[in-house]
Amino acid sequence: MKKIINDPADVVAEALAGFGAAHADLVRVQQDPALIVRVDAPVAGKVAVISGGGSGHEPLHGGYVGAGMLDAAVPGPVFTSPTADQVLAATKAVAADAGVLYLVKNYTGDVLNFETAAELAAADGIEVSTVVIDDDVAVTDSTYTAGRRGVGGTVLLEKIVGAAAARGDNLEAVTALAQRVVSQVRSMGVALSPSTVPHSGEPSFTLGDNEIELGIGIHGEPGRKRVPLMPADQIVETLLTAVVEDLPFTASDQTLLFVNGMGGTPELELYLAYNSARRWLAGKNIEVARSLVGSYITSLEMQGMSITLLRLDDEMTQLWDAPVHTAALRWGV
Repeated sequence: MKKIINDPADVVAEALAGFGAAHADLVRVQQDPALIVRVDAPVAGKVAVISGGGSGHEPLHGGYVGAGMLDAAVPGPVFTSPTADQVLAATKAVAADAGVLYLVKNYTGDVLNFETAAELAAADGIEVSTVVIDDDVAVTDSTYTAGRRGVGGTVLLEKIVGAAAARGDNLEAVTALAQRVVSQVRSMGVALSPSTVPHSGEPSFTLGDNEIELGIGIHGEPGRKRVPLMPADQIVETLLTAVVEDLPFTASDQTLLFVNGMGGTPELELYLAYNSARRWLAGKNIEVARSLVGSYITSLEMQGMSITLLRLDDEMTQLWDAPVHTAALRWGV
């Protein structure tokens, strides 16, 4: 294992310290329990939006804390859920007078611990609503989940819902919007190589020199099938066919196309894949109205990508375009 680390046990704490120092104009970082909150929290009159999960998926979630997106992110150990106590502490740090919305990826530990935190927050008089995202079409159940996994669509969900909270929508409205986004977004990924968790020092799975894993999860969970390496156009077609048929997306749909790197994929290859995806969708008369390309929800150093497609409506498009100012996503400011 070759990594730029000191003691594997200290990786998350040291990375959080660095993140907080680098972005002190945007966030406050707390170590015990580990939290990332926007520097001006709590914001009076605004629904606070919180997400979180295991570390190793950066810039998710801490990179999206700031104006127009998340009020707090709760980082667990690498590929491990944060505790309910962490989530509760984040809730108390950002809750003002308009309630709190939890956006939770569908992994068993995340769902359980956010649910427990919501119950504890309610006992303290804080109103909490929860929306779970499960956009991965690859498998019905996986190593970490009952039901589909929450993957790339999480980034789009956090941006759109964060913008609605920023404009002053109430808790009922932002919850309904989050549920609508979840219902309209689908994703699927592919791995060309595994990642190595620092404390284990071993690859999370093995692939032959000419093999790829279709439908991989962001923790290295198995996908639909292991197949020989194929040209980019064929990989893209395989992923998009599964994504488009699942919703289903249809001709004349306005969409947001998100091609995401898993941590070890050059942008050269991601833009090549985006071009392929754009051509494939055009052949189906599905319009790409908005785009995002880059490594935004990763799996340490895994080589691979995921493709996410969101069916837009006018409100979602307006909220996607709204100003955002975070460490990893910023425009319009």
